[in-house]
Amino acid sequence: QIAEKAELIRKALEEKGITVKYDDRDTHKPGWKFNEYEFKGVPVRIAIGPRDMENETAEIARRDTLEKFTCKQSRIVNHVEQLLEQIQSNLFKKASLFKEKNTHSVDTYEEFKQVLEEKGGFILAHWDGTVETELKIKEETKATIRCLPLDNKTEKGRCIYTMKQSKQRVIFAK
Repeated sequence: QIAEKAELIRKALEEKGITVKYDDRDTHKPGWKFNEYEFKGVPVRIAIGPRDMENETAEIARRDTLEKFTCKQSRIVNHVEQLLEQIQSNLFKKASLFKEKNTHSVDTYEEFKQVLEEKGGFILAHWDGTVETELKIKEETKATIRCLPLDNKTEKGRCIYTMKQSKQRVIFAK
């Protein structure tokens, strides 16, 4: 009965475009399987047991907040659809806050080295655009340019290492 119900839920979720992995292995205990999929980064877990079948419910667990709650089986598809959007929004917001908190802007090479050693993270700094300068900074600090931001504003300044003219900041990290 559980397998039949799980299969119906799987099909209904897939019809909504949601990727589903139905794990019907009986060689592993539920706790082992829960742990396995948590490590794999699966955002939502649905568990149905004998008591859930009697009550027509299922346990739903969110990976991002570790919340678990019970949901009526008839509402699982709509609930999971909304839940995935909430999880995506939550993870994006969390990553954005982390990036902002760990990105530092510097104007001098001394400040660059100090932030690199004390705070770490990403450093926005002017660079003269030459490979030689990038290699010298890497040799001295082990920091490299990670990217030239696509949405970066042009901002006149001076390279933190050579003091030559620079049009924009780049992102360095160790």
